Amino acid sequence: MDFGISDKCALVLGAGGGLGGAIAHSLAAEGAKVVVADIDIEAAGKTVASIESKGGRAMALQWDLGDLSVIEANVSAIENRFGQIAILINNTGGPPPTTVSGQAPEQWSKFFQSMVLSVIALTDRVLPGMRSAGWGRIITSTSSGVIAPIPNLGLSNALRSTLVGWSKTLAKEEGGRGITCNIVLPGRIATSRITFLDEQKAKREGRTVEDVAAESTASIPVGRYGDPQEYGDVVAFLASTKSSFVTGSVIRIDGGMIASI
Repeated sequence: MDFGISDKCALVLGAGGGLGGAIAHSLAAEGAKVVVADIDIEAAGKTVASIESKGGRAMALQWDLGDLSVIEANVSAIENRFGQIAILINNTGGPPPTTVSGQAPEQWSKFFQSMVLSVIALTDRVLPGMRSAGWGRIITSTSSGVIAPIPNLGLSNALRSTLVGWSKTLAKEEGGRGITCNIVLPGRIATSRITFLDEQKAKREGRTVEDVAAESTASIPVGRYGDPQEYGDVVAFLASTKSSFVTGSVIRIDGGMIASI
């Protein structure tokens, strides 16, 4: 199947590894020109090298999502190299595990800026170009916590849920212009972030990491953690011309883990 995105410019945030890196690889495999953005420029460079080794086209860009002042310069650099951004993958890092109560206002403000406001401001910057082209894809990666709040991930549950309401509203506003807006959320995907969360839970509960991972696996109908590339491939479909009637949706990529309808 031809996804129809060859030569389109795709910006993937947090693409130095994990889910973002997998998404970058999936888009590059479909012929997109991929901008690999990450706060860790060395990690971004490794993703680019991997993509290029397979014949893809990519560029690395250092990007601190907590600094809104860099948006204009970064987007201009992308446009000068690869042209107008047609596919935007909003993928931000997660905050540390915490309860939802008792967090300092400064903590809420810090992560609201890096996880929510950065996404909104960047999207607003690229929307005019998408409107002019009559085509665009805005895909925002969140967390299963927006459907079933995850214990001890209070900041993440609350802040990522904000993006669901934003994306659904944006989908209604932009649907008539050929621009789709969707949310994707991972279940237990085998990334360093999931390893970290398993380790933290094991420490809190006085258990082994292996025991925690086994318990998590038992809650997944397919009986395993997901492969990051499985996640990336679903995102690539949503970024394609084939997905033009899918917008305003929340797509679960979780192996059936989330129990709610």
